[in-house]
Amino acid sequence: MATYCVAFGSNLSAMWILVANGWMQSPVGSEFNFETMRMEMTSFMDLWLNPIAQSKFLHTLSAGYVSAAFFVLAISSYYLLKGRDIGFAKRSFSVASTFGIISVVSVLIVGDESGYEIGYAQPTKLAAMEGEWHTQPAPAAWNMIIVANQAEQKNDFSLQIPYVAGIIVTRSFDKQFSGLIDLQERNLERVRSGIQAYALLQQLRAEKKANGQASEETKAKFDKVQKDLGFGLLLKRYTDNVVDATEEQIKQAAADTIPKVAPTFWSFRVMMATGGAILLLMLLAFVQNVRKTVGSRPLLLKALLWGLPLPWIGIECGWFLAEYGRQPWAIYEVLPVGVSASKLAPGDLWFSIGLICALYTLFLVVEMYLTFKYGRLGPSALKTGRYYFEQSSK
Repeated sequence: MATYCVAFGSNLSAMWILVANGWMQSPVGSEFNFETMRMEMTSFMDLWLNPIAQSKFLHTLSAGYVSAAFFVLAISSYYLLKGRDIGFAKRSFSVASTFGIISVVSVLIVGDESGYEIGYAQPTKLAAMEGEWHTQPAPAAWNMIIVANQAEQKNDFSLQIPYVAGIIVTRSFDKQFSGLIDLQERNLERVRSGIQAYALLQQLRAEKKANGQASEETKAKFDKVQKDLGFGLLLKRYTDNVVDATEEQIKQAAADTIPKVAPTFWSFRVMMATGGAILLLMLLAFVQNVRKTVGSRPLLLKALLWGLPLPWIGIECGWFLAEYGRQPWAIYEVLPVGVSASKLAPGDLWFSIGLICALYTLFLVVEMYLTFKYGRLGPSALKTGRYYFEQSSK
């Protein structure tokens, strides 16, 4: 019963964490309140049913299931290679390969949906992870390998497969998706609009302070450009006086809306590569299970054992892509990272970061110790008298 409660609680916790993260990626169900200077929720259901949040939740959950299944497969393969507790290892191999192949397929399907939603919610991230500087005619070619040149906004080298990107990204043969340079030009206008929003925000606050409330006329003007306020705040990196920003500073702010292409592109490719490798290994393991030939191919068992880090590599690359590809935003197109810094003293931050690092390092050491101890011991830890180490000690 306790096991089921832990599983249910973990999944429920993951849902709310990813709903919050999904809101940071696509802040629906909320609006900016100039009086409190914060985003405030307007619809719980819009927040909860945010397509980005739901696809991220299912994608992350499925990836966790894949990690668990692969871990069981790797440990089962270890026992089979050692030639001990064969019956136990085959049963666990059977369960893990069946559950694992379902989970991998789920990861791929939901991951594709997540990428499709990103195309609408975060077009700059999509263009960066596809290495697209210019808008290609539909259907766009897929960049398999690139050498990105961020300074000159081009790829010094690219190895392409015709049509594939357009078909996958837009799910059509005739729709285009925008390249980074076109998106930067579009964002240049949003920075200019953001300057107006910033000026009107200052006017609203001044009216509120002087008269107790802001005028309806100023509110109406602000509402028209409020969605671009975050773009105006990007100028804070270059000047404290946003309203009087120079043309060069405006262009620099627009350039900042484009994430670094190389890390975004390659984190996506590594995630895809690990996913493909896991799918292949899971499929081979499942075929062996169906044919009831588990353990007959030592090479596959070794590949499953040494492939144990693959799910974690893929998951870390996925999270890096999600967070790094969102830059320069803490809340997408609302709050730049540069103006979302904490006002805590550096000493407080160093103490909390140090404490967290120390605690989680301790947890890691303990977890690794227990994993190796009980991984090697296997089902003998159950002390039923039926397994390898218990039999050999008699």
